[in-house]
Amino acid sequence: MEIASGTVLRLADDASVQHVGDGAVVLLARSGQLYTCNGTTEAFLDKVDGARSFSQIVGLLCEEFEVDKGMLDEDMAALAADLVSEGILAAPGLDS
Repeated sequence: MEIASGTVLRLADDASVQHVGDGAVVLLARSGQLYTCNGTTEAFLDKVDGARSFSQIVGLLCEEFEVDKGMLDEDMAALAADLVSEGILAAPGLDS
């Protein structure tokens, strides 16, 4: 699955994020599954609001972490695709 720059991501309806220590946990209510997130995933999920495009999220992360946009774009696209496939994120037009 490929995440396009204009893709608008949102948390799945049954997903909730709780911040804990140096990361976060995501709970999927329908399955009861709990996912532990590192700081990078937490920062990404904090920017996912159902209004920002994937490109806008990457831009915000670039400013926050002062990293190369090209590398971050690739890494975050892979992360977003994983989160969609796990049912944590949803996006119009993407199978989740």
